Amino acid sequence: MTHPLAQSPSTSPTLLLRYRDRQYAADLIGAAILEFDLFSWLASNPGVDTKTLLGNFGIADRPGDVLLTLCRAMDLIETDANDCHVLTAMGREHLVASSPWFLGPYYKPIADSPILKDHLKVLRSGKPANWQAKNDGSDWHASMLKPEFARSFTDMMNCRGLSFGQALAKSLAPLVGSRKHLLDVGGGSGIYSATIVAALDQVKATVLEQPPVDKIVRQEIARHELENRVDVVSGDMFTDTWPSNVDMVLLSNVLHDWGFPEVTQLLQKTAATLSSGGLLIIHEAFINDDKTGPLPVAEYSALLANITQGKCYSAKEYRDLLEPLGFDVGQYQDTIADRGFMTAIKR
Repeated sequence: MTHPLAQSPSTSPTLLLRYRDRQYAADLIGAAILEFDLFSWLASNPGVDTKTLLGNFGIADRPGDVLLTLCRAMDLIETDANDCHVLTAMGREHLVASSPWFLGPYYKPIADSPILKDHLKVLRSGKPANWQAKNDGSDWHASMLKPEFARSFTDMMNCRGLSFGQALAKSLAPLVGSRKHLLDVGGGSGIYSATIVAALDQVKATVLEQPPVDKIVRQEIARHELENRVDVVSGDMFTDTWPSNVDMVLLSNVLHDWGFPEVTQLLQKTAATLSSGGLLIIHEAFINDDKTGPLPVAEYSALLANITQGKCYSAKEYRDLLEPLGFDVGQYQDTIADRGFMTAIKR
């Protein structure tokens, strides 16, 4: 009998998710126009490289990369092989203050928006702002240690994770082979483990989550009546030892919350956990290798850069980290709603 979690919807949630994912992008472009007048400066300094550009405005590397990626995805700038930037016709005509078609005044009403102000803090400090521009003093990572917030955030991720997880499970089916045990690191509500085991009869899963989310995972797994196929291990994915009796590791919507040092640490722990032939699955929204888009992912990355320590990464960025760790890295594959995955097999 087919498990209810294996029954997919007949329609795509892509447009609805894009509306939410792009929420922060306009404010990030607004910050570039209103606070930095970045495009007028670039018109006077064509061919400038990233280090010089970011240094001129005091912009940190991580949010600076997100801003420049968004500008490329919007066809506002072009970047050559030497990492030097020039304006496109659109950027020159509509975002340079001396142009008769300058649109800066159209963005002025959002100059004092909480999100734009938080973008400015993030751009200058490189650190995440408060969750959803609220004044409780906590960023997303700290907020997740509070039971009430952890429950509401997990519910939010759970509702989209059902569709994402079903699409991921379908795509993984021909790649799993004889592997049987999945470790879902930082697995949130456990929805990805649940949808994968519901679709793949031979697979069982272990979700690694820290308190208080671990309690939520156990409740969710019980609700889906999958306790005999999905177990939960409580622990911090950075500081605690991972379960080792697994032949697959899933990092789903985890790495995009962190900077390169933390991403590297998690991939190192993955390499130490998997034996030869073990399968790593990275499920994310991926930026193109040349960081020119896709536009919906560049917009979503603006949200991540604001509220987390991370951003959307490219398959190349992951590949460059994985190959020295002893992985044979596969190609990126689309699933649904601007998401996809890549796999790597431990040598």
